[in-house]
Amino acid sequence: MSQLPQGLAKFVSRAGWSDAAVDPLPGDASFRRYFRLARASGETAMLMHAPPPHEDPAPFLHVARWLNDHDMRGPAILAEDAAEGWVLTEDFGDDRMRDWLDLHPGDERAAYEAAVEALAALHRLPPGPFAPYDMAVYQREAALLTEWWCPAQGLEVDAEGYAAAWGQVLAPVLARQNPGVTVLRDYHAENIMLLGGKASAPQGLIDFQDALAGHPAYDLVSLLQDARRDVAVDLETAMLVHYAYHAGIDDDDFIADYATLGAQRNAKIVGIFTRLDRRDGKPRYLAMIPRVWAALERDLAHPALEPVARWFDANIPDELRATNGAFAA
Repeated sequence: MSQLPQGLAKFVSRAGWSDAAVDPLPGDASFRRYFRLARASGETAMLMHAPPPHEDPAPFLHVARWLNDHDMRGPAILAEDAAEGWVLTEDFGDDRMRDWLDLHPGDERAAYEAAVEALAALHRLPPGPFAPYDMAVYQREAALLTEWWCPAQGLEVDAEGYAAAWGQVLAPVLARQNPGVTVLRDYHAENIMLLGGKASAPQGLIDFQDALAGHPAYDLVSLLQDARRDVAVDLETAMLVHYAYHAGIDDDDFIADYATLGAQRNAKIVGIFTRLDRRDGKPRYLAMIPRVWAALERDLAHPALEPVARWFDANIPDELRATNGAFAA
């Protein structure tokens, strides 16, 4: 274990898993690391290391326990030492929705229907004890585009006008999101685990530590305008109808809010992916920006986004928009 994080052997031993082999797993865009523990008997568990000061597993534990207390499928917590950044959980296996659909493309509709139905079930619950998804958070996230992508493209833009436009379009969204629902904030095909070996199986949830209380359209956008996987527009439309049926929604305002939060989220992701390259030395995320930008452009076409669309028309050159925000090779 010499190449593994300091303290791993001690925590695993305290948790009663000292006899298990430790297999490091590929990382994500954060400082978190993951390991699979496997006993000779075949029993497995998942170990997360979220080391301070960069990470704090306490929010993950808080949300996981709330989800499981309300019959949503977060991983069971087997052991934890939040102060040192260690959490041992149930192992959901390797069948991520994204990977499953790469191998079984014919299962796409069934998998998305199940994911949408899980969201509808979550949204029937009162919002969890989480901070609100308020205007300050929405604005801070949207500003990542002007803070990172615009300078990286050599653009000087009207940042004040950008914030004002977002304030205008987000105000009605905020008025309609009370009392709100639990928003997991990163609900997409790479964070949904298929637990029963088929697309329609119960779905395990991961990567939800940033949950807030906000609008039900947000996680739907995250799922259907996925930064990491192409979702056809006709499937997106069908799943919006599927969600509306299961959530009992019959409201044109919901589609307007969906477009607004889609634009807000996609602007944020373009900024985050640029930051991952420029600040963190992770250039692989740049290749995903055109997919995200294309979804952003579709969202901007909705009349609810008119002030933000005008800002893009005035500040982002046509030649950059024609390439869906891509960086020059």
